[in-house]
Amino acid sequence: MAITSLVFYGLLLLAGLLALWLGRRYGQERRYRRRPYVAPAHHDWAARPLPAPLPRHRVALLGDPGAVATDGTDPVLQLLEEWEQETGPAGTIVLLGDNIYPTGLPAPEHPGRPLAEARLAALLRSLGRFPGRVVLLSGNHDWNKGRADGWEYLRRQEAYVHEHLPRAHYLPPDGTPGPVSLQLTEGLLLVVLNTQWWVQHGPRPAADSRQPFRDLRALLEANRHQQVVVAGHHPLYSNALHGGKFTAKQHVFPLTTVHKRAYLPLPLIGSLLPLYRKWVGAAEDMAHPRYRTMRRRLLRVLHDFPGVIYAAGHDHNLQYFQRQGGHYLVSGAGSKTAFVQKGGRAAFVHEHQGFFSLDFYSRHETWLRTLEPGGQPEVFRMHLRAPSGPVPARLSFGAGLRQRFRQ
Repeated sequence: MAITSLVFYGLLLLAGLLALWLGRRYGQERRYRRRPYVAPAHHDWAARPLPAPLPRHRVALLGDPGAVATDGTDPVLQLLEEWEQETGPAGTIVLLGDNIYPTGLPAPEHPGRPLAEARLAALLRSLGRFPGRVVLLSGNHDWNKGRADGWEYLRRQEAYVHEHLPRAHYLPPDGTPGPVSLQLTEGLLLVVLNTQWWVQHGPRPAADSRQPFRDLRALLEANRHQQVVVAGHHPLYSNALHGGKFTAKQHVFPLTTVHKRAYLPLPLIGSLLPLYRKWVGAAEDMAHPRYRTMRRRLLRVLHDFPGVIYAAGHDHNLQYFQRQGGHYLVSGAGSKTAFVQKGGRAAFVHEHQGFFSLDFYSRHETWLRTLEPGGQPEVFRMHLRAPSGPVPARLSFGAGLRQRFRQ
């Protein structure tokens, strides 16, 4: 009887402590959710003017646009078209994957085909008016959310894009892992990776899982004289869902991580799902073994090349991190938004629709701009400083080894 009482009061104490923690977290989140967070070191961003001349090239990074409005009223597409008009032919639009929600482009006889096709058609119409380059990547939703038949979905989408917007680049082709490079202008190189290849279940193009990282290292080594943007769907740093960050509400109503209106209260038990996704992970989470391995190997390479910009989508918000001399972006707010936690390693985060623009002026003059529809279009900008000179390969490799032991 005494043991039973002890267990009961222990559980009661645990429930009380959890309730206090959740209440405190909820109060903190209400104060900063959907407001832009800028790290203290960058609070003076608005006082730093952009260079006077026009940039020699612009790159719009738009991730997860797969749920855009199909009637011409989509605010992000309208903002993108304004960017297109301002930029002209000296620019590139990169779609960072998850181009069609919820499960990519189904077969013609599938009941979800009309909506999926309408969303992709609206997106391609907007891109078709742009005189510059257009590059599309694939994300986990384009691969039927990583299911075993995902490669079929991917190839259908790629064929549809080539038919309706032939000048667009769908990279890497046929679901291969890459890397694939594209020279955007003199001194500026885009490198594309298919990060979904490493976490995909079922059939996929045959390849050695380690070789793409060796190829990427060789490619970056051969292009140290250029500015380089590496694009992939999955982020390498994130303060959001796929990085293991959850709201207080998701601990009480855990099913809302799957569907926003699934308000089934599961206190205590509900905390198990966020903890599972933080430490074990679903296939799309950083904690998952396949994702974790891919991320670790990719960071080993990127940390050896200071100044490289890595751009991703996947999490439905806007985030910027500066780590090991590199720049890491999450630009996945093309059609949806989701919670992102402030602080930590992030220099900037915002739970808002929009996208990042990279404005390239000279070799050491690159600006990151945050563009959002509604109200103030630009809520953050930053000069992305490049290293003053080439980093010796031997010294750089040693830095990579030190980072490897920290991961």
